[in-house]
Amino acid sequence: MPNSASSVVAIDGPSASGKSTVARRVAGELGWVYVDSGALYRGVTWKALREGVDTSRPEAVAALVPRLVWEFSEAQRAVHFTMDGEDPGLQLRSEPVREAVSDVAAVPEVRAFIVGELRRLTAFGPLVMEGRDIGSVVFPLTPLKFYLDADPLERARRRAQELAQAEGRSDVGRVLDSLARRDGKDSARPTAPLQIPLGAQVINTTALSIAQVVALIVAAVRRAAVPP
Repeated sequence: MPNSASSVVAIDGPSASGKSTVARRVAGELGWVYVDSGALYRGVTWKALREGVDTSRPEAVAALVPRLVWEFSEAQRAVHFTMDGEDPGLQLRSEPVREAVSDVAAVPEVRAFIVGELRRLTAFGPLVMEGRDIGSVVFPLTPLKFYLDADPLERARRRAQELAQAEGRSDVGRVLDSLARRDGKDSARPTAPLQIPLGAQVINTTALSIAQVVALIVAAVRRAAVPP
């Protein structure tokens, strides 16, 4: 386990719990580097779909991973990447990728590869990393663990609002069904299932503003940095 684990804020939680927005703002407040671990899994999913790989076949997805050439960089206090020289950009958020990423993320070979890459990103400096297994698998030794959750309907409303802004459509019922499927797959997968990391501070964001959640986390991180 990397010795720099103590310089990682791990923010875990299910989809639409607020962790992406919160993690970005926490990184900004602390002057640390933001990492969206889910983007790497979406990247593999995007590449698989692009190359016609059947994402429901773990062996086919696993065979794709060693062929990919990744390059990581840091810009505006966030980590970015290209795959085979191409930046997938907004395609990472497309509906086909959203619907297939849970199957891809459940493939052990994919998780093992990405966990290794995420750990190496400490080369960019102190990190605020969000995902589903950051505090439980990627950096289990960090003392700075947070788990964000929210009422399923509230999460669906938030995601529907995001989709309305990005794609011009909003269907809360459909989003709620999609999130339920994703939660089920993420929680049931045998490799690194979604769970509350040991020692994590659980924050229910249902009735809290983004600013309130960010303030709670930043305060906790700064308290932890004060010598006893």
